[in-house]
Amino acid sequence: MRSRRSRAVLAVVTATVLGAAGCDAVGGNASEPSGAAAHRAKPSPSPTSLWDRSPASLAAVGDSITRGFDACAVLKDCTEASWATGSSAEVDSLAVRLLGRAKAASASWNYAVTGARMADLAGQMAQAATRKPELVTVMAGANDACRDTAAAMTSVADFRAQFEEAMDTLRAAAPKAQVYVASVPDLKRLWSQGRTNELGKQVWKLGICPSMLGDPDDLAAAATERRDSVQDRVEAYNEVLAEVCAKDERCRFDGGAVYAYRFGTDQLSHWDWFHPSVNGQARLAEMAYRKVTATAG
Repeated sequence: MRSRRSRAVLAVVTATVLGAAGCDAVGGNASEPSGAAAHRAKPSPSPTSLWDRSPASLAAVGDSITRGFDACAVLKDCTEASWATGSSAEVDSLAVRLLGRAKAASASWNYAVTGARMADLAGQMAQAATRKPELVTVMAGANDACRDTAAAMTSVADFRAQFEEAMDTLRAAAPKAQVYVASVPDLKRLWSQGRTNELGKQVWKLGICPSMLGDPDDLAAAATERRDSVQDRVEAYNEVLAEVCAKDERCRFDGGAVYAYRFGTDQLSHWDWFHPSVNGQARLAEMAYRKVTATAG
């Protein structure tokens, strides 16, 4: 998200198809099948998965969450705390978990930009593709919901077209790169957690996610309806991320893990009570690592 806006830290599943291997049971004194029957009885091999659970390089694209914004200091990026490519031992980023600390320093790259929206992702993908990464991580969409007003949010149709363009841009230059897509976080939960802190609410007045965080203590019908509309849009974005990713055999969506994660105050930046803290970044790294290294999508 942007310094004057936000993003924070989650909605469906990309499955890797496994062939079912069947075999006929032979019991008692029955003779083993022979000839054509024996051929039919042989288990069919499972198709080879295109997903490599141990990629050797990683590029990250997205917004302020992937830049570690507000994790270390107020209104500043802190890339060493990035869940995707950071070097912090406290975070134990996805790059460090996959590549080891030494290799992560030379074979992972962070092209995310604080304040970026989905419309910016194609340009970031083009940059990432120049590195020929074996894995690209995507975390974007919070800024599309975090606008000055709910009416200014990116439409679902535009969001879909922009994500498809970003994926097409990557595929044109790096057709075999794997893609991990994180869901947009539950912004309404972040509001409900952060509004308990008076300092956080003062920082929100600087312009962090006004569509959700504006007038945080207003519980009247209009304010509730506004927050619900933002939340509905986030859920629609997550459906788009899942659907577009599912069409690409080398893409894995997080299944809504980031959206579903119950971020508490320990996982929120104590500078703005909205972006992930170092602890929150570590939780994002854990979720990504589990998905990337899972035997099936």
